Amino acid sequence: MITELGHFALILAFAVSIVQAIVPLVGAHMRWPAAMAVAEPAATAQFLLTLASFGALTYAFVVSDFSLVLVTQNSHTLKPMLYKISGVWGNHEGSLLLWVLILTLFGALAAWFGGGLPTTLRARVLAVQSAISVAFFAFLLFTSNPFLRMEVPPYDGQGLNPLLQDPGLAFHPPFLYVGYVGLSICFSFAVAALIEGRVDAAWGRWVRPWTLLSWLNLSVGIGLGSWWAYYELGWGGFWFWDPVENASFMPWLLAAALLHSAIVVEKREALKNWTILLAILAFGFSLIGTFIVRSGVITSVHAFTNDPTRGTFILAILAFFLGGALTLYAARANSMEAKGVFGVVSRESFLVLNNILLAVAALVVFVGTVWPLVAELLFDRKLSVGPPFFNLAFTPFFVLLALLLPIGAILPWKRAQLARASKGLRVAFALAVAMAALVWAMQSGRSAMGPLGLFLGTWLVAGAATDLLLRTGRGGWSSRLGRLGRLPRADWGKAIAHAGLGITIFGIAGLLAWEIEDIRVAQPGAPYEVGRWTVELVGVENARGPNYFAERATLNVRDGEALVATLHPETRNYPVAGMPTVEAGIANGFWRDIYLVVGEQQADGGWVVRTYIKPLANWIWTGAIIMALGGVLSLTDRRYRVAAGAQRAARNAVPAE
Repeated sequence: MITELGHFALILAFAVSIVQAIVPLVGAHMRWPAAMAVAEPAATAQFLLTLASFGALTYAFVVSDFSLVLVTQNSHTLKPMLYKISGVWGNHEGSLLLWVLILTLFGALAAWFGGGLPTTLRARVLAVQSAISVAFFAFLLFTSNPFLRMEVPPYDGQGLNPLLQDPGLAFHPPFLYVGYVGLSICFSFAVAALIEGRVDAAWGRWVRPWTLLSWLNLSVGIGLGSWWAYYELGWGGFWFWDPVENASFMPWLLAAALLHSAIVVEKREALKNWTILLAILAFGFSLIGTFIVRSGVITSVHAFTNDPTRGTFILAILAFFLGGALTLYAARANSMEAKGVFGVVSRESFLVLNNILLAVAALVVFVGTVWPLVAELLFDRKLSVGPPFFNLAFTPFFVLLALLLPIGAILPWKRAQLARASKGLRVAFALAVAMAALVWAMQSGRSAMGPLGLFLGTWLVAGAATDLLLRTGRGGWSSRLGRLGRLPRADWGKAIAHAGLGITIFGIAGLLAWEIEDIRVAQPGAPYEVGRWTVELVGVENARGPNYFAERATLNVRDGEALVATLHPETRNYPVAGMPTVEAGIANGFWRDIYLVVGEQQADGGWVVRTYIKPLANWIWTGAIIMALGGVLSLTDRRYRVAAGAQRAARNAVPAE
C-alpha cells in the first residue's frame, strides 16, 4: 500500500510540475499576478509529493519489500541497515529519484526564500526550474520507474554491489547530487534573466549563494569519492581520471568560475554575458555528467546503467535545455549591457584570468573524456586517454591559477598598480620559496614536483593569510588583530577556501613525488624492509562478516624496534553478489600513510603483498574539507541573506521586454 502511494505521489508531482512550468511563465509574460502566484504553492507541493515518494521507496528498502523489482535487485535481508538505506540511491532508478527530489527541493527553496526577487523574475525562475523537473519526471516514470512490481516476489534479494557497501559511498552521492542539481537553479536564474533582458547587481547577489552551495557540496562529494577510491579499491590512488570522476570535476571547475564571475556582476555590474554563459554551461556539464553515468557509453565502477534508450532520453534533455538556453543567449546577449569599466591591472582582470583558466581546464578534461567516444563513433578506432594526457594537459593551467590566486585576491577593484599592491605578498612569496628550497635541498635525485607543490601550497596558504591581514587596515598589531575577528564571514570563507586548495595541492604533489611502492610475495614470519619501515606478515585467517566471507591478514609494521601498527587487510567475497572486494589495511598518520593490500596465496605458501608509503595523503582530503568549510562560512555571511538595497532596487525595476 505504501509503495502504491509513493508511485501515485510521483505521478501527482509530475502533473504539478507541468502546471508550474506553464502557468507562471504565461502569467509573467501577460503580467497576470494570479497566474504568477501559482508558482510558489506549486513548488512546495511538488517537493512534498516527491519527498513522500522517496520516503515510500526508502521504506520498501528498510523493510525488504521484495515485491519491488528495485529492492530485489539492490538489497538483501542480511545487509546492515546503513546499506539498506543507501541502497535506495545505489542504483539508477533510486538515484534518479534522489536527483528529482533535490531538484524539487531547490525549486521550493527558491520559492520560500525568493520574496525579495521581482515578481516576474521569481515566476520565471520557478517556471524554468519546473520545466527541468518535467523532463526528469518523464525520464523517471517512462524509462526508470522505481516502483515496478515483481509478479512473484522472491524469498530474498540479490544484494547491493559490494563496492557500494561502504560509508564513504553511502554519503558520497547525496552530496554530489546536491552540487549537480544545485546548479539547476543558477541555470534557471540565467534563463529567466535572458527572458527578461536584464542582469544587474541584485541578480548577481542572488546567484552567488546558490552557486556557492552547489560548489561546496560538489567539493564534499568529490572529496568523499576520492577518499573512498583511495581506501576501498585497493589501488592506493586518490584520482584516476575515470570518466565518471571527470563528470563531477568539470561542473566543479565551472561552478568555481561562475562563483568568481558572479562577484564581478554584483560588485561592478560587469562580465554579465560571461556570467550568464557560465551559469548555462555549469548546469549543462552536470547534464553531460548524467549522460556519461547513465547512458552506457562508458564502462566504470561508478556507472549505473548500460541502457541506450535511457541514454537517448538524457541526450534529448541535454539538447533541449542546453541548446535552447544557448539559442536564447545568442538572441538576447546584446541586451546585457555592462556598466562597470576596469583597467588591465585590477581585481576584475584577474578574476577574468581566473575564469579563463578554470574554463580551459574544464575544456581539457572534457576533450580527454569524450575523445575516445568521438574516435570510436567517427573513425571506428578504439582509443584510451589516461592519466598521462590529463596530467600533462591539465596541470599547467592549475599551476598558473594557483600562482595568480593570491595576487588577484588583494588587488583593488577597477584599477590597481601591481607593484604597489603586491608588496604585501613579499613575505608570503619569500616563505613559499624558502620552503621549496628546503625540500629541494633535502631530497636527492627526485623530481621537481615535490618542491613545486610545496611552493604553490605555501604560496596559497600564506597568500590567504596575507589577504586577511591586509583587510584589517593600518595601526598596531593589537588593533589589527581585533579588527581581524570583525571581518565579514565571506572574507574569512574566501581565505579559508583558498588555503584549503593550497593544502590539497601540497598533499597531491607530496604523494605523487615521494610515494614508495613495494610488491612482493611475503612469507609468514619473514620481515622485509620498505623505506625506513619493517613489515612482517604474521599470518592469514578466514573471517566472516554480516554478509560476506573474508581472508584476513595480520601484518606488523615497525620503525626500528618500535611497533607502529598492526594492520588487517582483507579480501572479501560476497556470496549473494558473487563478487570479491579488497579492503586495504591503512595506518593513517599526519605525515604519511602506510598502506597494505594482500592478494592471492602462492604455491610456495607465501602471499602477494603490496606495500605503499604515501606521504601527505590525508592532506588531500583535509584540504577538501577546509575548502568546503570556507564555503559554509561564506554562505553564513549575513550579506547573502539580507541584500536590502539590491533587493529594493530589483523590486522597483521594470524589466525590459
